[in-house]
Amino acid sequence: MLFRRDKGRITILHGAQVINALLQIFSTADNRIDVCGNYKFPSKIFSFESVNKLRLDAAARNRNLKQRYIFQITKESVRYCKELMATGNNELRHMDDIEANFAVNEKEYLGSITFNEIQQQQAIYSNMREIVEQQHSIFDTLWDKSVPAEDIIKNIEEGVEPEFIHIISDLHKATDIYIDLAKSIEKEGLILLADSKAMIRADRLGIIDYLIEASCQKHATVKIICPLSKENSYIVKRILNEAPTAKIVNGGSSHSGMFIVDSKKFLRFELKDPKAEEFSDAIGFIVYSNGKVSVSSSKSFFELIWNEHIQYEKMKEYERQKEGDKLKDEFINVAAHELRTPIQPILGLSQVLRSGKVNSTDDYYKYLDTIIRNAKRLQRLADSILDVTRIESQSLKLNKEQVKLEDIITEVIEDYRDQIEKANDYNKKSLKLLYEPREREEKEYVLVEADKARLVQVISNLLNNAITFTKQGVISISSSTASKIQQIGSSSGIDDCGGLGKDIVVVRIKDTGIGIDQEMLPRLFSRFISKSYQGTGLGLFVSKSIVEAHEGRIWAENNADGKGASFYFSLPLVKTTSSRGT
Repeated sequence: MLFRRDKGRITILHGAQVINALLQIFSTADNRIDVCGNYKFPSKIFSFESVNKLRLDAAARNRNLKQRYIFQITKESVRYCKELMATGNNELRHMDDIEANFAVNEKEYLGSITFNEIQQQQAIYSNMREIVEQQHSIFDTLWDKSVPAEDIIKNIEEGVEPEFIHIISDLHKATDIYIDLAKSIEKEGLILLADSKAMIRADRLGIIDYLIEASCQKHATVKIICPLSKENSYIVKRILNEAPTAKIVNGGSSHSGMFIVDSKKFLRFELKDPKAEEFSDAIGFIVYSNGKVSVSSSKSFFELIWNEHIQYEKMKEYERQKEGDKLKDEFINVAAHELRTPIQPILGLSQVLRSGKVNSTDDYYKYLDTIIRNAKRLQRLADSILDVTRIESQSLKLNKEQVKLEDIITEVIEDYRDQIEKANDYNKKSLKLLYEPREREEKEYVLVEADKARLVQVISNLLNNAITFTKQGVISISSSTASKIQQIGSSSGIDDCGGLGKDIVVVRIKDTGIGIDQEMLPRLFSRFISKSYQGTGLGLFVSKSIVEAHEGRIWAENNADGKGASFYFSLPLVKTTSSRGT
């Protein structure tokens, strides 16, 4: 006797006792032996010569002995399964994802068999009639649900994997499948991520690395649909930089994700907790399949979403180009007008001066001032166009130094005060320019780190804009440091500009002109934005770029009293200091 049997016994076996008990089940069987095992079972059991010999001897000794086997047949086990089918009165069937390893004859049962090293093997043995009958019932149920082995073996030998569809709630197993699927990409990986955090979770698992590897080493097509955010932007950048065949579109959030590999297998994961940091915590379960219909329909669904987003992006780009062309056409018309307006008096009055037909010295200097004023206007337009080119090519350079803001404002004010007086006489305007210095202690100054020439350009642009749209009244300039920002008003947008609570200085140019068109307000500082033949709209765009290059902000609003508008810009404050400290 290979193994000691006591009637009505249940015991846990270890080491060599497990193999001895299995040998005993084969040797004592009269009419039936039923064996069930996972994909490791055939190679582990039938690699023992003693088990194979006893199995064959039992079949030769008793031709009525029926041996039935249920295994998960794989490439690793197919050789043993074919040998099993070739000998004796044996029947073999296949079942996916079997985890039960047991053998049972008419009187004995050996179950929960684990196969490690011989010393670590373990199993449960019983010869109690109730348990044996229960195991017969379990085996018969599994037998009815299993499929013939011949077709599975044929598919494996021909390289055709049998179709399956699994719903997996074991989260660790689901994670392993996700990773293995990413590793297996040969030609194409299509992934739909449910939310922006799903990309971060995938990166933690190494999925993104496998996608990049498939793109670089195998030239596989990689398509990713994912809501894009600041949170996952660094991963998106890495994919686009390192994966030459990868494409990403900005998708919407959903409650499920999808992963399709080589048009052969797909995963669908249902989200349980979208905010979870780890993949296993975020999902409730996954659906895993290689069924042709399932894979094909999933891929069609993915491509439908992909094409919708691509078409949407194309439409957006078309609209942007259309709007850009419209703005450029408008700019050309306005620029042509802006060029003609100063050129005509320059040419006309130059000819008058050249002819010598000037009645008085006052007229002579009046004509000369007009020529100079219009020449400066032309110069500003040329400078603005050149600055736009520099900004768009990212070649705008700043020569920063510590400068006194009040001194710069005062210089610009003096230049424009004379210009306004002459313009008032020439255009019969009634316009005043006021400077309201910051309240400060005597000899205290505001220092900013800035390019002085560019800062003058910003203030000049804003003053020119105010003069252009103000026929009469007052244009005032004022400045405030952080302690006085609250007085500017909550509608100024300073909170959005990062001003409140920081060490900054804010300059305000307020006018009593026609105000800002509400339609223009959201796009006021964009290129070519103008609804008037009194400006190209470039000055504000250039000013915005210069201020932001100084780590400042610029914004505008209509005045609360309904008269005119106010333009603001902020700059980081180096310090307020007395003249003795400079």
